[in-house]
Amino acid sequence: MREGFSDIVSETAAQPRHNVAVAPARKRKLRFVVALSCALLLASALVYTSFSASSEARSPSQLATAKPGQVYELTGKVQPGSIESNGTTHTFRVRDREGHVSVPVSYTGALPDPFRDGREIIVDVRKQGAMFVGERDSLITKCPSKFTAEKKNA
Repeated sequence: MREGFSDIVSETAAQPRHNVAVAPARKRKLRFVVALSCALLLASALVYTSFSASSEARSPSQLATAKPGQVYELTGKVQPGSIESNGTTHTFRVRDREGHVSVPVSYTGALPDPFRDGREIIVDVRKQGAMFVGERDSLITKCPSKFTAEKKNA
């Protein structure tokens, strides 16, 4: 070896990498801060994911300006007398709760047992021309409440 170089090598090899051990109290505090930071990060990711994944259900009157190809969550009542079936393809109209506006829906797939005229539904649809096409296995039927007040004849 060259002169002077062996002195440097011997000095660095003799010194330990860590001179002082970490005190137990400081180690606990450090672990706590790291664990708390991880928990906060995971909770933030969960909140962000849950809010960004949700979409607002739209009524037929709100879908008048729907863009073709975009998926919407449609909610409303099945218009009485509008259900037609051809194998696993079903076409029907969904109207607003007030009954003023309705849109045609074509849905392919199994229908829930409570699906019928006048029943409130939620379905994911995509606009194709004048028709809204329901995504497979996205149709949900809302059961009527037993606790709603019945209309009285005047």
